[in-house]
Amino acid sequence: MEGFALFMVALLSMGITNLAMVPEKTSRNVSAMYVLGDSSVDCGSNTLFYPIIHLNLSLLPCNGSNSILLPYLLAKKMGLPYAAPFYAQNGTIDGLLNGVNYGAAHATILSPTSLSHQSLNHQLRQVFETVQLLELQLGHESSRHFIRSSLFYLAFGKDDYIDLFLRNFSGVMAEYNGPQFAEILVNQMVHAVMNLYDMNVRKVVLMGILPLGCAPSLLFQWHIDDATGCVEMINEVVLRYNVLLEKSIVRLNEELPDAHLVFCDLYQGVKKIITYPHFFGFEDAKNACCGLGLYGAEIGCVTSDIACNTVSANVWWDLYNPTPKVNSLLAESTWSGQQLLSNICRPTTIRGLV
Repeated sequence: MEGFALFMVALLSMGITNLAMVPEKTSRNVSAMYVLGDSSVDCGSNTLFYPIIHLNLSLLPCNGSNSILLPYLLAKKMGLPYAAPFYAQNGTIDGLLNGVNYGAAHATILSPTSLSHQSLNHQLRQVFETVQLLELQLGHESSRHFIRSSLFYLAFGKDDYIDLFLRNFSGVMAEYNGPQFAEILVNQMVHAVMNLYDMNVRKVVLMGILPLGCAPSLLFQWHIDDATGCVEMINEVVLRYNVLLEKSIVRLNEELPDAHLVFCDLYQGVKKIITYPHFFGFEDAKNACCGLGLYGAEIGCVTSDIACNTVSANVWWDLYNPTPKVNSLLAESTWSGQQLLSNICRPTTIRGLV
């Protein structure tokens, strides 16, 4: 499917001059934004047949459109257009130059055991095809400059841990312990960054995983609710991944010439909201706004008709995803270092990166 879409892009854009195709830069030093990830970057519109093959029993992983998700809020701050979903490309080179969202709900770092969702490697192949087309249309030097001045946003890992704790796909839990599993995932992310670097990508933001032990579905499935209001054993495993990922980013920044890699610690940001919900204007830090049963997690968000009346009062939208208000707080914090944590992104804020 993606090969056909990109072929149409190349076919329909032949004959356009290189100079005319290169977009003017925004007021920031960034040309476009390219997004890879899971349901934190895609509401399901970029996942073929998602309503039929969805695995997490939540047809609506976010409230409304992709425009309330974190990467889109950040694009707005950069003065960039929203990156259109890969499968919604309009058949012109301009669509690729405006940025692309390769993300797909339920995407994982490890290759999936079925064709129901796209893995990190699947999305990297789509990026590679895009870069090839940009080089074909813009020429080597122009495309190289364009890619180097663009921002690549990666948000993965959540669904790998959801599969591990709730479904144990491929018997992973029996084969690896928590630290070993985290190391496998981080090694794959490092490999992805190296692949992007080889494609001339230089500006990369990598998002850490949220405190999944506090998510409604994990509270319901594990039937553990300690004094913190979260399943801390799960949080500790997730935290291990975040720590290893940040250490790898520090190392890559030292080893790769001209690379500018930023790690954003969403775990600590959301944990702060959950710990002090009323301070940030929330009334409920445990229950899903859209869902039924205990914690709103026995049945996922199959229709917006079952959503709570005041979405902004809840931290969690559905089984694992935060509400737009949480995303807004995270966007401001990762962009400027305000609202939640001054050093949520390291070694610099996203504004400092672009």
